[in-house]
Amino acid sequence: MGRFIKLAAPDEPAEEDPLAGVANLFDASIVFIVGLMITLFSVYNMGDLMSGEGTVTMIKTDANGMQEIVVKEGETITAYKVTGEEGSGDGERLGSAYRLANGQIIYVPDGETPEAENPETAAGSEQAP
Repeated sequence: MGRFIKLAAPDEPAEEDPLAGVANLFDASIVFIVGLMITLFSVYNMGDLMSGEGTVTMIKTDANGMQEIVVKEGETITAYKVTGEEGSGDGERLGSAYRLANGQIIYVPDGETPEAENPETAAGSEQAP
């Protein structure tokens, strides 16, 4: 006789799945993690770590102060533990290392002095001909 559309009564509770939003949270967390990884790699200039070319060297210090040197050459990763033992052997002096007041370490190879800091060159440039 007539066609009726069945509508839910306002006093009946809606049938909803309480876990329906969990899938969206998972997707959002994956996007966040990938974004965080990309940001960290770009901030620390670690793009070479993911590529098969080049050499990357990192120094890792744990909570106890023990250091470990991690070297990645091509596809090979090698870790060396730093100990307090003194080494010995034959070799040649390559340069000097200086620790600045801010903690930064500067390496200066032997025989290479910038012109501005070389006293002989600086004194010669101040004299008039």
